[in-house]
Amino acid sequence: MGKAATVTAKRQDLRALRRLAASGLAIVALAVFGQGARADDAKIITSHGISTFGDLKYGPDFVPDYVNVNAPKGGEMSQWAFGSFDSMNPYSVKGSAAAGSSFPYESILTGTADEIGASYCLMCTSMDYPEDRSWVVFHLRQDVKFSDGSPMTAEDVVFSYDIFTTKGLSDFRTVFNKQVEKVEALDPYTVKYTFKAGIPYRDLPASVGGLPVISKADYEANKRDLEESSLEPFLGTGAYLLDKLSAGQSVVYKRNPDYWGEALPLNKGTNNFDTVRYEYFADPNAAFEGFKGGTYTFRQENSSKSWATQYDFPLVASGEVQKVELANGNKANGQAFLFNLRRDKFKDPKVREAIGLMFNFEWSNKTLFFDLYARINSVWENSYLAATGAPTPEEVAILQPLVDQGLLPATILTDPAIMAPTSADSQLDRANLLKASALLDEAGWKAGADGMRVNDKGEVLKVDFLNDNPAFDRVITPYVENLKALGIDATLSDVDSAQFDTRTSPPSFDFDIITGNARAGMEPGDEIEQFYGSATADNSTYNVMGLKSPAVDALAQVVKAAKTKDELIVATKALDRVLLAEKFWVPQWYKNVYTLAYYDIYAHPDPLPPYALGELAFWWYDADKAAKLKAAGVLH
Repeated sequence: MGKAATVTAKRQDLRALRRLAASGLAIVALAVFGQGARADDAKIITSHGISTFGDLKYGPDFVPDYVNVNAPKGGEMSQWAFGSFDSMNPYSVKGSAAAGSSFPYESILTGTADEIGASYCLMCTSMDYPEDRSWVVFHLRQDVKFSDGSPMTAEDVVFSYDIFTTKGLSDFRTVFNKQVEKVEALDPYTVKYTFKAGIPYRDLPASVGGLPVISKADYEANKRDLEESSLEPFLGTGAYLLDKLSAGQSVVYKRNPDYWGEALPLNKGTNNFDTVRYEYFADPNAAFEGFKGGTYTFRQENSSKSWATQYDFPLVASGEVQKVELANGNKANGQAFLFNLRRDKFKDPKVREAIGLMFNFEWSNKTLFFDLYARINSVWENSYLAATGAPTPEEVAILQPLVDQGLLPATILTDPAIMAPTSADSQLDRANLLKASALLDEAGWKAGADGMRVNDKGEVLKVDFLNDNPAFDRVITPYVENLKALGIDATLSDVDSAQFDTRTSPPSFDFDIITGNARAGMEPGDEIEQFYGSATADNSTYNVMGLKSPAVDALAQVVKAAKTKDELIVATKALDRVLLAEKFWVPQWYKNVYTLAYYDIYAHPDPLPPYALGELAFWWYDADKAAKLKAAGVLH
C-alpha cells in the first residue's frame, strides 16, 4: 500500500481550530507544537527525495550501502503461504488475495532498509515542495513503462489516485479524501498534489508518493473493477509479473526481462531471482513436512516449539539446510489477542482487563515456547517510542486537555503506563484469578449458583476465540481453561483461512477475540487513523478491533503535527499510554531475531540492514551450491 504518513503545518483559522477541537485537542496541538501558516510563496525545495525529519542519508543516483551490486541474477525463491487464495487483487475487501499480489505495482517514491522516514524518487527524477509541505510536484521519469511496454504518464498517476480514493479498500479514502485538495497532471510527466488548508502536512508528500500506480488504459479497456476479486492482475510497472497460478494452491511470479528500472542505481543488487513462488498449505504441520521434502526452499519459522524441537532432520545436520538466527532491528510486531469492541460484552474495560489477567505469558513462555520470547507491553515495543513509567511533564502537557474535556481519567497524568500483567509459573495464577474476579463483579458479571458469570439479565458471559491456525491451539486452550476457572464460558473455534478472512472483515466482523497485530510505524502519521481511528472502526481490516476513542483521534492529530523528532517521540509516547489504557488487546510476545531455515542455495549481504530481512529484495541465488544439492538428489 505504500507508506501511510502525515505532515506538519496547520493554518490558524477558526474552522481549523474547530475541527481539531472536535477531535479533542486544538489547544494543545497549537500550544505544544506551534501553528504553521500555509506558505504558498515560501522557499521551494527541489530534491531527489524527502525525509520526515532531518537530512536524507543518500544523495542522487545512489546505490544502497547494504546491497551486493555484484549479486547474480537467476534461480528461484520459494516460500509457503497459509490457507488459500482466490484473487490477485490486493486492494479489495472481497476475496483472499494471493501472497505477493502487490508485486506488479510500484509507487513514485520508495524507501530504503537502513533509514526510517526516508522516501526517494523511484518513478520520478525529482520533486518540488515548499518548506511547509502544503503541496508537492513530482517530475516523472519519461522512461517508466508498464509491463506491456506502454508508457506510464501523469494521467495514470492521477487516475490511480482517483480510483484508489473512490473504490476498493476504504483505508485510502479514509486518509486522503480529507487531506488532498486536488491532483493535477500539469503536463504528461508532471503531477501536482495540493493539500487542504488547516491540516498537518509533514508526511503528505511521502504519503501520496507511496500510492500504487496502475494503467488507466488497461483498467478502462478491460473493464476492470478495484472493488471486485479477480485472478487477473491490473497492469503495473513492477519488476515482477504474474507467471502462473493454480487457484488456491500455488502462485509464481517471474522477473520482467524488460523491467524499465533495471539499470537504476537504487535497484542495483535487488530483484535478483528469476522467479518467486508461493506454495499454499492448509496446515502448518503439512507446510513443515513440505519444506523437509523440498517442496519449497525458504522458511521463516514462527513456532518456537518447531524451532526448538523439529529442526533435527538429516539435511540440517549435514548443512544442506541452514538453520540461522539473524538480527532484527524492527520494533515488535504488536502480536496480540484483539477484542471485538463492537460487542456489548466488551464495552466495559474492566471486562477486558479481567480477561487479559487470565493469559499466563510466563507459564506459556516456559512450558510452550522454550523461553524464546519476551512479552509485548507497548504498541511500540522494542523501540524508543514506547511509553514507560509515569508521564513526563511534556506528555502531561499533551494529555491534560483531554482530561479537562473528560475524555481521559485524571490518573493518566500520574499513573505509570499500563504494562501487561505478570503471572506465576503455574498455569492458573491464583492472585490474578482473584483480581479478575473482582473486576467482573464490579462490571456487573456476578458468579451464579453454578459459578458461571451472568449479568443482571441472566445472560452468561461467553467468549469465543476464532482461530485459523491449528498450531496455535496449544496456546489458546490453556487460556480457555483459565477463563473457565473464572466462570466465563470460553470456547475455541477453529476455522479455515477463508472463513477467518470473511468473519474478520467488513461488514461482518463476526468474532469475539482473534490473534492479530497492533500495528504502528517508527515515524507514525496518517496510519494511526487507519489503525486506531474512529473513522475506520467499522469499515477497515486494519482497525479490526473497532476502536473508537475520541482521545486517540485527538492524539493522532498531535502526532501528525509534530515538527521535530523530539516532538514526535513525546506525542507518540502519550498516544501509546492512551492506547494501552484502552485495553483493546491482550499483548502476546516477540523476539528480536529472524529465525530462518533455508536450503543452502541462497546468500545475503552481511550484515543485513537494520530494518528489513529483504529475502525477496536483495538476497540472491547461488547456482553452484544449487547444482551440488541437485546432484545429490536433495533438490529436484
